[in-house]
Amino acid sequence: MTTIDLRSDTVTKPTPAMRRAMYDAEVGDDVLGDDPTVQRLEEMAAARLGKEAALFVPSGTMGNLISLLVHCGRGDEVILGDQAHTYVYEAGGSSAVGGIHPRPLPNLPDGRIDLALLEASIRPDDIHAPRTTLITLENTHNRCGGAILPVAYMDAVGELAQRRGLRLHLDGARIFNAAVALGVDVKTLVRGCDSVSFCLSKGLGAPVGSVVVGSAAFIHEARRARKLVGGGMRQAGVIAAAGIVALTQMVDRLAEDHVNAHRLAEGIASLPGIILDPATVQTNIVIFALDRPGLTPSQLAAQLAGQGVWLFAIGGQRLRAVTNYHVTAQDIERTIAAFAAILSA
Repeated sequence: MTTIDLRSDTVTKPTPAMRRAMYDAEVGDDVLGDDPTVQRLEEMAAARLGKEAALFVPSGTMGNLISLLVHCGRGDEVILGDQAHTYVYEAGGSSAVGGIHPRPLPNLPDGRIDLALLEASIRPDDIHAPRTTLITLENTHNRCGGAILPVAYMDAVGELAQRRGLRLHLDGARIFNAAVALGVDVKTLVRGCDSVSFCLSKGLGAPVGSVVVGSAAFIHEARRARKLVGGGMRQAGVIAAAGIVALTQMVDRLAEDHVNAHRLAEGIASLPGIILDPATVQTNIVIFALDRPGLTPSQLAAQLAGQGVWLFAIGGQRLRAVTNYHVTAQDIERTIAAFAAILSA
């Protein structure tokens, strides 16, 4: 029995085209600035997102940390959502490494932060308070079920940040999922952002790596911050080559993952004990609650694993399934059948 791995879109293996590109990659020493494949990836990423420059980094967590280190000094404050990946899952790096003070505000179910609350939370110029310098958003929003922050909202927060003299960073780990789902150019979604970090190693399928984009001056400082946190890489063209394939071949097919995720949501929503509105599933993440006496989320996940379906219990009564390019429409039907067999027993 083959395994259907819905734990995350980080579990994807490199495609044959990526493996060939990695094997054939022309390399240099990226710390010395002479790896041509890394340079091509960075130029491609900057152009794709409509920014001046880009920096290849090992992970999205490092990309977010570097961005915060550049935008904020020690004791400065960043406003972000209380469900943000940067706040929940990144080991408190901005505080531990950068001395940056987080100001978490409640995320709405659709991933947004209320604009009025956002503006009201900007600190006045007062020696008793940390200086607010940065707003951070997440698009798509992981813990809010892969929710998309629409263009109008992104523009509104960008305008707010500019008007109040702040910077705007986007954790765009899955920004291409948002752009594909909305049918817009990714440049449009991020035009109000001063910096964006996006992952090559999630739905785009590369084995490792993220890219940070922004102004040329920002990237110059980001390169120094990358060195500070140990992110300088040598013959990194070997992995950058897979990132080039990811950007050129894997973006448009994200729509297939969205279709499969919505089908999964429709298929399990009516089963006994599942609390889920399929209309809330916008991209490739399906988060649902379990309300079944005698069955915990961890037990359900274990029973599904026994039938070859892997997913995560993520706390409380919630579980998460994430579609990716290894998961086919037939796999989704088999997954729905596994749910039905367990929950109908």
